[in-house]
Amino acid sequence: MTDRRLRLNAFLMPIGHHEAAWRLPESDPNANLDIQHYISLARTAERGRFDSVFLADSPVLFANPERRPSGKLEPTIILTAIATATERIGLIGTASTTYNEPYNLARRFASLDFVSGGRAGWNIVTTAGDDAARNFGLDGVPAHKSRYARAAEFVEVSTKLWDSWEDDAIVADKEAAIHADSAKVHTFDHEGEFFSVAGPLNVPRSPQGYPLLVQAGSSENGKDFAALYAEAIFTAQPTFEEGKAFYDDVKDRVGKVGRDPRQVLILQGIVPVIGDTEKEARELDAELARLISPEYARRQLAERFGLRPEQLPLDEPLPENLPSEDEIEGAKSRYTLIVQLARRENLTVRQLIERLGGGRGHRTFAGTAEQVADTIEHWFHSAAADGFNIMPAVLPSGLEKFVDGVVPILQERGLFRTEYTESTLRGHYGLPRPENQFTVGGAFVGFATQR
Repeated sequence: MTDRRLRLNAFLMPIGHHEAAWRLPESDPNANLDIQHYISLARTAERGRFDSVFLADSPVLFANPERRPSGKLEPTIILTAIATATERIGLIGTASTTYNEPYNLARRFASLDFVSGGRAGWNIVTTAGDDAARNFGLDGVPAHKSRYARAAEFVEVSTKLWDSWEDDAIVADKEAAIHADSAKVHTFDHEGEFFSVAGPLNVPRSPQGYPLLVQAGSSENGKDFAALYAEAIFTAQPTFEEGKAFYDDVKDRVGKVGRDPRQVLILQGIVPVIGDTEKEARELDAELARLISPEYARRQLAERFGLRPEQLPLDEPLPENLPSEDEIEGAKSRYTLIVQLARRENLTVRQLIERLGGGRGHRTFAGTAEQVADTIEHWFHSAAADGFNIMPAVLPSGLEKFVDGVVPILQERGLFRTEYTESTLRGHYGLPRPENQFTVGGAFVGFATQR
């Protein structure tokens, strides 16, 4: 059962979440390829007693390498290195259900859970964009509903693989020359629409049973998927009203499918720009905005809308005749968020670019540590968030300012832990270790009878 305690996740990027952070004098433009950089960030977050760190990923070169650092190391490799250099902090990595297979992915995350002593989490994404599709021999991105149908079956197969060893299958009896009880290692012969998998996994059941399941889609399909499978949800909601509406909607969906809403945690994304004074924070925010390349950003925005850059004059509002969400096959929720932000605040394209440069539609906030803490406390006590996905505009300095400035205030207010009391990611999040689905009434076939 989840206790009502604030959860904090550090969303790690090479140099920060702001588009132009790499251009600051303090930034290392090669940090994206430096494992010691990621280890140092994770240690800072662990010093702040964060629940977890998170690495996003996509199987495509996501940005123009001419304009910003674009190379990405594979998340589970980075997290494995972090696991050996930290002790308690949770380790969440993104992996796509569209461009992976359940067996290999289940094996990677089970391995990470063992290496870390039970600190692994999987951020489940379906991956939009034709560029990624072409890297895997497809002409274009599969339809939105098809991607989510595949994702649902992918998760179901993965949990079967993680459960294919019973918890007490390994007996390690040297005298009897028996390492594992073969009757407790199971096949399951899954035959579905997208996958045919026999099992068992070649990794025993891991310390957490299986990794924490995280999801980040906010479309209608994404929220339905989260209600069925997610244990933690990362979301981008730029205003309190939108954040509260999302929170209530998802919790309601979770209850309607028979799950306990208290065991599905919603972490709102926030991009803090922190200064010793409000003036100092706003000056850094303005400097970052100044360093954005507007023409490059306009090309990116035009591509998202299916337009030519010249159809988005920088000092005019978005055109009225944009495609509807139903016409968009990739990243529906982010598309809707951007359009609503521009319409609600009557932003020009240039102003929209500046807003998106800070956090790609997440809530951005420039202020003092106390002001950031006030915002977090308000959302938390108003049941608009169970926690926050902290996305510093600049790294490593932004994370250090949050840990040294905001965390002590949250601790003083009794909102956040002062020491770790658990050793697993599920323990940090106050979530139970899942029972093995096949030892509580399922229909596994013993490995010994099949081989």
